[in-house]
Amino acid sequence: MINVKTTLTYAAIKIFFHGLREFLITLGNAGKDFVHVAYYVLRLRINIKAAMEQASRFAVDSLPITLTIVGMTSIIIAMQIAPELAKQGAEGYIGMLSSLVMVRELACIMAGFAIISMIGSAFASELASMAVGEQVDAMKVLDVDPIEYLVVPRFLAGVIMMPFVFIVSSFTGLICAGVVSNMTAGLSLLNYVNSLWQGLYIRDIMIALLKAAFFGGTIALISCSCGYSTRGGAKEVGISTTRAVVWSFLAIAVWDYIFAAVFYL
Repeated sequence: MINVKTTLTYAAIKIFFHGLREFLITLGNAGKDFVHVAYYVLRLRINIKAAMEQASRFAVDSLPITLTIVGMTSIIIAMQIAPELAKQGAEGYIGMLSSLVMVRELACIMAGFAIISMIGSAFASELASMAVGEQVDAMKVLDVDPIEYLVVPRFLAGVIMMPFVFIVSSFTGLICAGVVSNMTAGLSLLNYVNSLWQGLYIRDIMIALLKAAFFGGTIALISCSCGYSTRGGAKEVGISTTRAVVWSFLAIAVWDYIFAAVFYL
């Protein structure tokens, strides 16, 4: 008789339910922490200095790697679509297509991925190290709420600064796409700039800014929640950091789908 527990099907089902359990735990912790964060934000109990420090980390420190990823991605895409559109006599649509791809999807998604890898993982590891090192417990003993002191500034930094990162990333990506289109398809920069607005509207920009704010808040909240709820030792710090990165990736993908379904379907 075959032992069911040794089959690949059983292993796959076990992995699926383990991942589902981890996701539900993370979602529950993030939801609970969001209630506390909203309470302090609505009552304006905000440490402005700490929020500004975290905003600098979230936007300024992550900007070089973010712009590199967005710029290189836009260059690669432009290298492939610009010559093909030029062959079909559709040079006038290169700028329009670049702006649609960059503003609606590429800049926000790629910037989010870069910030998760650099800033989100740092948030999670910092709070996890403080949790296992009993620094969080020491704050509670001193009658200091760790959520107010640690999570609120990081959450506000994500919500406020992610739209600015998106703006700079979009601008950089469109410049890179324009230069590459000129080099590979012979499209003049003037024609490229003129075609940027053919299919792009203010509504698209406003939706993208709102989506960026949701991305930034979600990244900060999940990263901080995973770190804050860590128990154990050094091994659990690594596990929590990995969990924060994985579920942040999934969360912004889900948010992206929701925004696309609500505003563009």
